Amino acid sequence: MMNHQVTKAPSSGKLSLLLGVLLSWWLILGASAAPPREVIANALVAEDVAEQAKLVGSLAGQADPLIPQLLAKWKESEIYIYEPTEPAGPKVAVLFVGEKDADDKFAAVRVDTGEPLKDKDGKPMRLTTDEATSADTDANLRLAMKVVLDLIAVADPDPAKRLKVVQQMGLDQDLEKLPALEVRVAGEPDAKVQRALKEAIALLQLKSEDPAKQIAAAKTLATLGSIPAQDALKTVAREGSPPVAAAANAALAEIAKHLQLVNTYGTVFRGLSLGSVLLVIAIGLAITFGLMGVINMAHGELIAVGAYTTYMVQNVFGPGLALSPFGMKLHLPGFGATGAAYDAYFIAALPLSFLMAALVGLVLERGIIQFLYRRPLESLLATWGVSLVMQQLLRLTFGANNVQVDSPAWLSGNWTFFDVIFGWNRVFVIGFAIAIIVGTHLLLTKTHLGLLIRAVMQNRQMAACMGVPTERVNMLTFAFGSGLAGLAGAFLSQLGNVGPGMGQDHIVGAFMTVVVGGVGSIFGTVISALGIGVVDQSFQQILGNPVLGKILVLGGIILFLQWKPAGLFVTKSRSLEG
Repeated sequence: MMNHQVTKAPSSGKLSLLLGVLLSWWLILGASAAPPREVIANALVAEDVAEQAKLVGSLAGQADPLIPQLLAKWKESEIYIYEPTEPAGPKVAVLFVGEKDADDKFAAVRVDTGEPLKDKDGKPMRLTTDEATSADTDANLRLAMKVVLDLIAVADPDPAKRLKVVQQMGLDQDLEKLPALEVRVAGEPDAKVQRALKEAIALLQLKSEDPAKQIAAAKTLATLGSIPAQDALKTVAREGSPPVAAAANAALAEIAKHLQLVNTYGTVFRGLSLGSVLLVIAIGLAITFGLMGVINMAHGELIAVGAYTTYMVQNVFGPGLALSPFGMKLHLPGFGATGAAYDAYFIAALPLSFLMAALVGLVLERGIIQFLYRRPLESLLATWGVSLVMQQLLRLTFGANNVQVDSPAWLSGNWTFFDVIFGWNRVFVIGFAIAIIVGTHLLLTKTHLGLLIRAVMQNRQMAACMGVPTERVNMLTFAFGSGLAGLAGAFLSQLGNVGPGMGQDHIVGAFMTVVVGGVGSIFGTVISALGIGVVDQSFQQILGNPVLGKILVLGGIILFLQWKPAGLFVTKSRSLEG
């Protein structure tokens, strides 16, 4: 089988320069107006490699998915050139499709139109591989194709995909991709992608043989504070000439300063988000234990109730849910929602999680807790037994294994600012915690129920003498605290596993947060949660060991409580109860 011949190619350097000029020109003019099929077909039958490169370069800026398909087939020599002999006619670029027949012939499809190749009588033709010659390429033509394909990749309509491609090009440090990036950077509308383009160009220029370009690239990377460039800069610092090495070391020093700031801000954010998680978990306990004085060891299971409620709502919005409580077969039908409608399940799950946990708390208070006020040891033992029963009920209903709760799309991404990654779910939990604290404060200070709660908590006997229905207030207060635990469970379902024992993973942290802040002090719980979160993350960042960091935090809390057993903020009370 013969190969399609082309004339001698110009030098690689001249062609690269010509290609860069051509690409810039075609992008400015909005790329070729001809259909990609026709342009590629004309390039295939052109006799001169410069003309082929010019035609291929004219495809730059077009996003037709047919371009990479045809260019890939060309590079793999899967496109053939057919030259009619009877009657004689111009060369035609064709693709062989389907299976060959008994005569080793394939159906032939024209590249320029996508229609079958026809003979003089208008009948579809079948050809053998000996009746056509494969379209060949050389290094310069493949370079032209590569630049066009890279430009297609960095011109994807989705900015997130463009960003990913550009970042990978920079890390690959392939100098052949430099023309495509340099052409794209001027017309890139997205600020993030444009920054990534500048960073990628500088990373590629570090591989240049021109020291001036290497020094300029190092300065650009220093200005951008490019964290991914550190390895490349270290290599240049070791292997480059003295001026280049000095520029690389200076860039590394600037990036180190930037990285220190990023780590500081990132640690503060992670500390605030961890503190917010602790606060969401502990705020319900601050009501039931801090204000009411009830040691509720089943608080963790109330959190699990909220999490499982979220799981059930998710399945009702989706395909439905099959349950087998106590051996019975139950099926909850689903709405079959998708997209944004399905993602709305979490909005519906929040109030339902509160109500379900509040209802369970109400039953718990009426059935057990009301007989154990002012009896802390008995309440501790009784609620610990309740927690074991509730765990078993959850296992019998939902199974012993963890269940999967999907995060809505609007909680699954992140936002990057100053190289600090802000997860949307972490940002949400901070806002969620603020909303809960503000709502609880308004309830306790601005409503009639809040006035009654404060009166009963300060002096239960005096409030009863003044006509306050203390039993009803106790019931509603405990239900409210339990409902807050359910809200915590709804959000924790977005951060970790949901299982029957998930409450046990959080109960110690909840009590620790309330005790450090001061029993009975909502404000103290807020300060305690945020403080523990920031200190924990700071230790982890400094020590580089999460386990050791948590051990030091726990040890610090023990020492702190030795110094201030009542916590940060001592709640004053008029109660004379022992």
